[in-house]
Amino acid sequence: MKSFAYSPLPGCVVFGAGRLREVAKEAAALGIRRALILCTPEQRALTEQVVSLLADSSSVAVAGIFDKALMHVPIETVREARALAQEWGADGAITLGGGSTTGLGKAIALASGLPILAIPTTYAGSEMTPIYGITEPGLKKTGRDPKVLPRTVIYDPELTLTLPAGLSITSGINAIAHAVEGLYAPDANPVNSLMAEEGIAALAKALPVLRKDVNDLEARSQALYGAWLCGSVLGHVGMGLHHKLCHTLGGTFNLPHAETHTIVLPHAVAYNQAFAPEAMARVARALGPAKTPNSMNAASAAQGLFDLAADNGAPTSLQSLGLTQADLAHALDLALQNQYPNPRPLEREALQALLQDAFEGRRPTV
Repeated sequence: MKSFAYSPLPGCVVFGAGRLREVAKEAAALGIRRALILCTPEQRALTEQVVSLLADSSSVAVAGIFDKALMHVPIETVREARALAQEWGADGAITLGGGSTTGLGKAIALASGLPILAIPTTYAGSEMTPIYGITEPGLKKTGRDPKVLPRTVIYDPELTLTLPAGLSITSGINAIAHAVEGLYAPDANPVNSLMAEEGIAALAKALPVLRKDVNDLEARSQALYGAWLCGSVLGHVGMGLHHKLCHTLGGTFNLPHAETHTIVLPHAVAYNQAFAPEAMARVARALGPAKTPNSMNAASAAQGLFDLAADNGAPTSLQSLGLTQADLAHALDLALQNQYPNPRPLEREALQALLQDAFEGRRPTV
């Protein structure tokens, strides 16, 4: 066995249907007395439910509600939320929603150190990482800081029942991407790899069920469990080509986050497959024999991920998201600006082919 280092990230996970009812207890355990609640406008109804639960508690008050969380966490929104948190005297944040809301909470914590209690309603996985991202004009900047890691996460699968089938699929494949990159990261380790394979398998099993029945609570639980594991993997390792490409495409061209990850992932895997065969074999095995008949064939990982998306109605081309052919050249230049850890070196011609395949939605080939 290769030598490795593994430093578990601190934090508490509360998992199970109905566990939202414990929000006041968990907030109080973090020392939160005046909570800033963050959400999107679409999550306002759920926010009111949390307000009611906090009202029944004598230990935690609501400092205020900020319901303007936006995709890719634009700096203007961050500045407004930070100012209100200070003005309202908040001593902690409760985030309700997906990666956009969690990301806003992280941006506040980055400047203030306020503790975060995260309540995910998607499979984004951001709640399990110390990674933050803030978009300034035309560019999304990411970083790591232990201050932004949520202290407690409440995973209640009942809160994901309203997630539409299409978004469930793309959000789930976005989570799978975290585990895939964790398997071939230079700082990968056996513990992370176990979580990665288990997380991919749980999501690959749950997503086709949710495509047919969004109200299947057991499938919702399995998907949320998988998202938790995949997010945990990403929290412990460095990101590679896939995430860098998606941050470039999302932050620069304002493409939807989960859909972009869903489209790019099979092609990033195909790009790296010959340089990380052991990792790709684990991905293929986790996806299952139905999608990858030869589970030890590294190429089948890329094809299996593409099929998981295509067979369940997810978008498969960047063109369908509104990206243009002219945008590809700019995206390629940005992707090549900085070398970063990745199994295969960044090569202009090969990256150009990757982006073109993703743009057109071709099924990966060896």
